[in-house]
Amino acid sequence: MKNLIFILSFAILAGCQIQNYSPELLEAFDRAGQNQAEIKKVFDHYNNIGDTLKYQAAEYLVSNMREKHCFVSFVVADSLANVIPFEVLDYRNYNDLLNNWDSLETVHGRLEFKKDTLIRDIEIIDAKFLRNNIDLAFHAWSMPWAQHLNFDQFCEYLLPYRATNEPLENWRAYALENYSWLRDSMENSIDPVRACNLINNEIRSWFRFDERFYEHPTDQSLSEIVSGKLGRCEDMTNLAIMLMRAWGVAVMSDFTPYWANTGNNHAWNAILDNKGNTTIFMGGEANPGEYELSNIFAKVYRKSFAPQANSLIEQKNDWEEAPKYLNSPTIIDVTHEYTKTKDVKLSLLKNQPDSTEYAYLCVFNSGHWRPISWAKTGENNQVIFENMGTGILYLPAYYKNGTVIPAHTSMILDAEGNVHHLNASKKVYTATLNRTTKRTSGQTTDNIGESNLNNNDDYELFYWMDGWLSLGKQFPQNGQLEYDNLPSGALYWLVGENGRKEERIFTIENENVNWW
Repeated sequence: MKNLIFILSFAILAGCQIQNYSPELLEAFDRAGQNQAEIKKVFDHYNNIGDTLKYQAAEYLVSNMREKHCFVSFVVADSLANVIPFEVLDYRNYNDLLNNWDSLETVHGRLEFKKDTLIRDIEIIDAKFLRNNIDLAFHAWSMPWAQHLNFDQFCEYLLPYRATNEPLENWRAYALENYSWLRDSMENSIDPVRACNLINNEIRSWFRFDERFYEHPTDQSLSEIVSGKLGRCEDMTNLAIMLMRAWGVAVMSDFTPYWANTGNNHAWNAILDNKGNTTIFMGGEANPGEYELSNIFAKVYRKSFAPQANSLIEQKNDWEEAPKYLNSPTIIDVTHEYTKTKDVKLSLLKNQPDSTEYAYLCVFNSGHWRPISWAKTGENNQVIFENMGTGILYLPAYYKNGTVIPAHTSMILDAEGNVHHLNASKKVYTATLNRTTKRTSGQTTDNIGESNLNNNDDYELFYWMDGWLSLGKQFPQNGQLEYDNLPSGALYWLVGENGRKEERIFTIENENVNWW
């Protein structure tokens, strides 16, 4: 009888520890596979000590761990999958790197970065790492300048254990140890912007932007950045996120997938202050109030940890492809926070390819049309692209097999939100051209190519009509090119023989060149 009572008592006590996991957590445990027992230790710990808030924080992290939360390593390989040794810091500067890449392709044929290994967080993350991250995140939340953050803001802007897709590390411990001077330097201030400035000023004393890291296929870990003291804009934003979030400063990373008036893309930081406002800055370069975006953007997205219901990936069917940078569930459209936007309603002229339900607006960037926004097509190929930046030239398109397929003529969305379609006509005229882009070169984080014509280079002029059609090649005379029989109302592109496709597209109106 005593044994029976003991067994029943033990069963009742054990039953008290049985947890009713949410459906989201149960799905996450399935994704974890053999690692789910390790992850469950975190919930057992917080359940046993009765810390419901940290339990909820663990729920937030684990239930939102998706395919996106991972680290992928890459190798440079040829078309036969032979690995070619390549390290960005083996070259003196960015131009030297590009020239050597061209030389490698001369020997090995076309090269590209290919995935080598994929490490998903949910399959390898351990209980000790998660608990340490959660406990130190709550420590960060206890800072006087973090008291304005509610739990949801804490979860999004302080709690995540990674910034983007860098290798996993315990960066919080490093930040707490090496930036312990922050408490005294704050001098009883509760202003998070002051904390941001103090940390960023210290970063600026040792970190330098280096454009060679454009060709570094992954974001660096904190230890890699601290060791090398160099990186690209994504490394700069991640560095600020890790060091500042560890000290209770709500910092995020915003980005434009592609600039609308030049090549490349860009990422930068924003801080949520104690009045609920966000102000942009650049980790390791410029403090809040000092930083301005130097180029034109059609879209700005904010990186998040939790998947967003409005993202393309969360809406589309699994069988439909998604373009690069739009294929993430963890991005939020915040373009309206940066500029005036307009919705663009179109009836697409071209029939939609099979197995596609979405259309895209593209900007011209580094010689290619790059998808920047999406919309689901409706009856009669009607689409509405929401919150688009104005004063920009776009191409409506479909996307299939990794290829952008024109869906309409190119178009200008003017400052008032009016759409002007470009149609090359049979009417012809003569034009004198002396530049390939409006911009001059500069040592900035958005690397711009040369703009003046070289008399020793061959140039080819194209116009757009469902593809780039050639109007012939010429050598400049006295830095100028004379073209006859140009179709009016067209979109043009002048490309140098030795250019790297950073030349800009343009229109001609009343003999004036308008760059886009």
